Amino acid sequence: MDFQSCFPIWDKLTAAQRDRILGGLISRHVRKGTVIHSSSADCTGLLLVQSGRLRAYILSEEGREITIYRLFDRDMCLFSASCMMRSIQFDVSIETETDTDLWVIPAEIYRGIMEESALAANYTNELMAARFSEVMWLMEQVMWKSMDKRVAAFLLEEASVEGTGRLRITHEAIANHLGTHREVVTRMLRYFQNEGMVKLARGSVELADREKLEALGNA
Repeated sequence: MDFQSCFPIWDKLTAAQRDRILGGLISRHVRKGTVIHSSSADCTGLLLVQSGRLRAYILSEEGREITIYRLFDRDMCLFSASCMMRSIQFDVSIETETDTDLWVIPAEIYRGIMEESALAANYTNELMAARFSEVMWLMEQVMWKSMDKRVAAFLLEEASVEGTGRLRITHEAIANHLGTHREVVTRMLRYFQNEGMVKLARGSVELADREKLEALGNA
């Protein structure tokens, strides 16, 4: 899989613009658990995932994390080049959830192409709008959905992402995704276990009754 086939607007760029991107393009292989972008002052560049998975999250003043979205194969991250978008006033951190291969387009190169190409600017605006929609959806979940429903929905989503009902994940990691305390997650998971929805072991959660979890998560 090459960059040209993964970049959605490649065919809409001029030959000169393509040459500039390829001339500055950086290929990276990043190990699982690496923070590759940490603040608006860290203008990493645009990230395009070749294979693997990234997690974008924000930190509270107390250091608590909450996942705002995840990126999979062929997904692009703009918040890692937030220096191009002065209206962004919050810091987003990005880490690898698995070993990940990605491409980095330096921010100054892409900014120049956006200034030249209305198609590139429109594509960027559409992508940014989609990401903000995900953030707004998250806000609705946090504000209006109880924690037991959020935990159930997360477990089902994680099982779908990993392709297995036995999740190798800690209570702390779940809490980081959901923006809550580990003790809250532990309490919820013990309740789920008592209700026969999950089976708990050290470092893992097994989905025992998906129908009950789905009923709870979709309630």
